[in-house]
Amino acid sequence: MKKKTNKFSPFVQKMRFKYRVSIMNENTLEESWHVRLSRFSVFMFGSTFIFLTFIILTILIFNTPIAHYLPGYGDAGNRSKIILESMRADSLVQQIELQAGYVGILKEIINGNIKPDSIESLDSVDLKEKARVFIEKTKAEKKFVTKFEEEEKYNLGSIDSKPNENMFVFFQPTRGVISSSFDLAEEQFGIYVITSPNESVVSVLSGTIVYAAFTFDFGWVIQVQHKNNYLSIYKNNTRLLKKVGDTIKAGESIAITGNASGKKAGAQFYFELWEQGKAINPEDVIIF
Repeated sequence: MKKKTNKFSPFVQKMRFKYRVSIMNENTLEESWHVRLSRFSVFMFGSTFIFLTFIILTILIFNTPIAHYLPGYGDAGNRSKIILESMRADSLVQQIELQAGYVGILKEIINGNIKPDSIESLDSVDLKEKARVFIEKTKAEKKFVTKFEEEEKYNLGSIDSKPNENMFVFFQPTRGVISSSFDLAEEQFGIYVITSPNESVVSVLSGTIVYAAFTFDFGWVIQVQHKNNYLSIYKNNTRLLKKVGDTIKAGESIAITGNASGKKAGAQFYFELWEQGKAINPEDVIIF
């Protein structure tokens, strides 16, 4: 009977076969240093070296400022921080300019360079006469108006016999900058907005309050039911101004936002807009 031979035996023998690596003195041909290595040991040493190098680089990247120099690396909350800090910087610059102008005017007044304004009496009769002259139409204006009225008197083409009842003018829910947009793929059915502290939240359309309560995930939440099956949802509020059942008009204040300086997007004002049970992108119908 023939003995079964293992196909991997030659490969295993080659991997375990040891080689002698020597360093010799060129002048005396004396061996200064040597080491015995096999292919398997070289593979293990190389793998260990690569693994240790990877661990050391990972520690350096996460615990040192080197991470900030890598392309594409950064915290997702950096964008929100940058927008918030730029808004603060702009407000500080405006305040400094106003104060500088105020101080400059005070210096001019103290130095006597600015004289007090003179006050003249106003004749109400004279003002009425001037207003009447300004309001009165000239002959050319009267002629144009008469001609236009005669031409448009029987023109019914510009009259919409069937007005579109589905046209709505949406109000912006609050003032601020969008930090995270609508994304169905990520199951984000609304937008996050960076606002100033204690900013007013208004209803985008006229409607009725159908939900107003506190939640652990989104703080104070309020929902408004509108015509044509529109539903607007306002989350991450610090205070509600309306209760369930209240009828509100478009642009009417319904809540107050909180401090949006939190690192997480969840601490910012969150707004959703639904149409007939389907989430729609608020940026498609509202100008922010």
